[in-house]
Amino acid sequence: MAKQKPRQSAVETTAKAQVIAQKICETQKVVVFTGAGISTESGVPDYRSQGGLWDRFTPVYFDEFMSSEAARIRYWEQRMDMEKKLKHAQPNTGHMAIARLYAMGRLTAVITQNIDGLHQASGIPGERIIELHGNTRRVRCMTCRTLISWETAENMILAGSNAPRCDCGGYYKPDTISFGQAMPHKETQRAARLSSQCDLFLVVGSTLLVQPAALMPGYARDSGAFLAIINLSSTPYDGLCQVLIRDKAGPVLSDIADQVQHKLSSG
Repeated sequence: MAKQKPRQSAVETTAKAQVIAQKICETQKVVVFTGAGISTESGVPDYRSQGGLWDRFTPVYFDEFMSSEAARIRYWEQRMDMEKKLKHAQPNTGHMAIARLYAMGRLTAVITQNIDGLHQASGIPGERIIELHGNTRRVRCMTCRTLISWETAENMILAGSNAPRCDCGGYYKPDTISFGQAMPHKETQRAARLSSQCDLFLVVGSTLLVQPAALMPGYARDSGAFLAIINLSSTPYDGLCQVLIRDKAGPVLSDIADQVQHKLSSG
């Protein structure tokens, strides 16, 4: 896990937020890239930090899930434990600030590593959101690819099915990317294309260490985009971005959205 760095002063953060807000107003294609650091402010624990899911459980790899009933039961036990936090999670001020940018016509797309569905819950249409690691609020059959809701799968588990199966006999699994599972090709290609075509690429709450998601800011930077990062800990792109803000996502994004709204309304 990346080590948190000292936060910048409030004056420095505000000044840098002003730069980002001005760039958002000046550019046509704005892509926001989000990681776990935005959702932790909604009470969603990340995976790798102390107290996170992998601090308490051993991850179930995809090939284990597909080959072992015991592994599938263990996987679903972990997912049910995760639900204790997820079911109460609501979009926070950071999610809502990004949604405000969309409502103001300043957002091309959100690329997210998160699986919690909070960007959709904030009001951003699903077609504007690229989920690189899937979405845990839906469940997919690994054989026939049928989708069901999380609530349907949860009811199957509560009724006694420790590792629910589809009517076709296939294994149900949350529609997320597990260790050892192939990344979704269409979503990854679309994210790479939008990253390469954007004018401004804003990273929020990601250490940019997980591949291939972490390649996206590089595609943007190499194509001449303005690269800005809002994150509490260091990233491999800290020395390559034009603006780096070391602070919590919610307050900074709210400030940026306020400034954009003011600039647009004042002409």
